[in-house]
Amino acid sequence: MTRPVYIVDGARTPFLKARGRPGPFTPVDLAVQAGRPLLVRQPFGPDAIDLVILGCVNVIADEMNPARVAALRLGLGADQVAFTVQINCGSGMQSIDTGFRYIEAGQCDVVLAGGTEALSHTPLVLRQAAVEWYSDMAQAAGLAERARHLARIRADFLKPVIGLERGLTDPISGLNMGQTAELLAYRFGISRAAADAYALESHRRLERAQDEGWLEIEPAIDLEGTVYSRDDGLRSDSDIETLASLSPAFEQPYGKVTPGNASQITDGASWVVLASEKAVGAHGLTPMARIIDSEWSALAPEYMGLGPVVSATRMLRRLDIACNDVDLWEINEAFAAQVLACLAAWQDEEFCRDVLDLDGTFGSIDRNRLNVDGGAIALGHPVGTSGNRIALHLANAMQRLGHRRGVATECIGGGQGGAMLLEAT
Repeated sequence: MTRPVYIVDGARTPFLKARGRPGPFTPVDLAVQAGRPLLVRQPFGPDAIDLVILGCVNVIADEMNPARVAALRLGLGADQVAFTVQINCGSGMQSIDTGFRYIEAGQCDVVLAGGTEALSHTPLVLRQAAVEWYSDMAQAAGLAERARHLARIRADFLKPVIGLERGLTDPISGLNMGQTAELLAYRFGISRAAADAYALESHRRLERAQDEGWLEIEPAIDLEGTVYSRDDGLRSDSDIETLASLSPAFEQPYGKVTPGNASQITDGASWVVLASEKAVGAHGLTPMARIIDSEWSALAPEYMGLGPVVSATRMLRRLDIACNDVDLWEINEAFAAQVLACLAAWQDEEFCRDVLDLDGTFGSIDRNRLNVDGGAIALGHPVGTSGNRIALHLANAMQRLGHRRGVATECIGGGQGGAMLLEAT
């Protein structure tokens, strides 16, 4: 028999927009900034934590296995087992899912599961021709041979490639993530005006959530003493005219994806504390939500933005839950066109028949129940973190609004998707 698993607490840092240079925090710095206040307020000590799991995509060389480095910096002890997971945009949710399965199976009682990403610290890499040139130089024997190799140096050897550009391009389809969103916009007839309107609404909702104090943020403090207390990607002065004036980012001149209706390149971390029913009773914990199930799916990489449709539908069908039975949805906002395409796909008879194996359409999701406090278009998308954030925020929003059931889901670069079902306790 499986055991109930609960999200009992969680916290995240503010999401800080990348601004052309390394930000104040590395991935582990961010994980520590979010983790310290979260652990301090728990009624149990470090010995109660059975496992630490952390999602991270762009691991930097000085922080191999950031889960272990973060656990040690958080004071969890030399005997604390910690490992890092990576499934691109789903990494932060994968950490929760892995911890969920460990507790469900009876192998753990308390798991610290998180996600962290500092996209501003994504490394610069050398071109392959430059790598080969440096290798030849290192193996050259004598001054004469080194001089011959030195004469072959080219100016572009000194110009690095931004690693993030490669990371956001799928090596199978050859398309970058923005181009995959353009394909979906074309397939489902998503207009530029609709994408811009969605983006503006995301900012409006985040602004309200910030003003009302609805977000699960713990302030972060850098080495100079600067305090970061809010997601700084919010554009409160944005309007539809400004968004409409932006040029397409990937498919000019008629593309639908612009810098204004796409997620932002951002740094941030998030953690949740998972606990078994036994741990809830032993430590006097108050559950936020129970994790019911999860699903991971895959489809052609060029249509990766439809991952939420496939994963969420399969999960809900397995549990015999209809679209209208879900009170709240969190769909990570990689691109406005991508989210709108997901909503359209669920109402497209051909797609539902051919891809989802349904006799009819899945149903319509009320926009008032989707990303109620904004999403990645307004606050940013630190890739390894976002799946964790949306699950944590869904649990918080369900509590605040008194809803029973919610789904958190995200598309995943490479043609995958993840979904998780939460229920109120």
